Amino acid sequence: MRATLGLPVLLLLVALLIVASFMLGAVPIPLAEILKIGQADFAHSFTLYQYRLPRAVLAVLVGGMMALAGALVQGVIRNPLASPDVLGISNGAGLLAVCFITLFPQSSAGAIPLVALLGSAMAALLLWLLVGRYPSETRLALTGVALAAFFAACIDFVMLLNPQEINTALLWLTGSLWGRNWVQVQLLLPWLLLVPVALLLVKPLNLLALDEQNARSMGVNVPLVRFAALALAVCLSGAGVAVCGPVGFLGLIAPHVTRRLLGSRHQLLLPGSFLVGAILLLFADLVGRVIDPPIEIPAGIVTAILGAPYFLWLLFRIK
Repeated sequence: MRATLGLPVLLLLVALLIVASFMLGAVPIPLAEILKIGQADFAHSFTLYQYRLPRAVLAVLVGGMMALAGALVQGVIRNPLASPDVLGISNGAGLLAVCFITLFPQSSAGAIPLVALLGSAMAALLLWLLVGRYPSETRLALTGVALAAFFAACIDFVMLLNPQEINTALLWLTGSLWGRNWVQVQLLLPWLLLVPVALLLVKPLNLLALDEQNARSMGVNVPLVRFAALALAVCLSGAGVAVCGPVGFLGLIAPHVTRRLLGSRHQLLLPGSFLVGAILLLFADLVGRVIDPPIEIPAGIVTAILGAPYFLWLLFRIK
């Protein structure tokens, strides 16, 4: 009962943070003004509709999709320290995006999300070619870690070769919602259809979490479930990274927080992870905007500051 009530509470927190994101920033908007939305005398329509509203929507979508991807990866690999970053998806997207930024500096910024999405797909394809059709959890995780390290080294090498474009590349690599608008929201909306598809994997993931042999004996096609979950995770995390850059620790931390709040049943874990990821990114973006306005700290830096101590705590706890 307590776990079931947790989802409405998380929804309420998302709503409260959205309202706070409307109010706070370089130009504060009082709550009384926010309540005038839609009225003729609403004086902050441009700031709200063209800047803060799409930014809040993106924070919910990107945070939720990255967190859901992390829950799927942890479910099929059965490793509490797994995340899409471990599979090299984020770094693959980052590598192709950095190459595009440095080699074609005069190109439209709107092309970067498409290039990054292609990079995540290429990273996933390379991972699949290396591990084969039926990889073990250990082989999948170790290969992903190796690929992530290789892509990260390539990113550093490309930026060193093109120091004149390093600032633009670094800004994208930190993961930020700054400058995002309805164009990015429209790009991300079709990928949101994968969220209900992911929920169809609830039952096989629950069985797989207990034991692979028992899951097979109960009719679960383990290779198919593993492939479907990882493919969904790649698409969800790749779409999020393509729009906002690699926001670190969301896919790792959000599922853990959700397990502590709602338990390990995927009926609650998957939707709960989506909401917790949305909360974390909304909060990180809000902190980055209000800590020293008008200067903004990228949300990826805030999530790293919050996530690194939690990750170390997880390591010591598992040990």
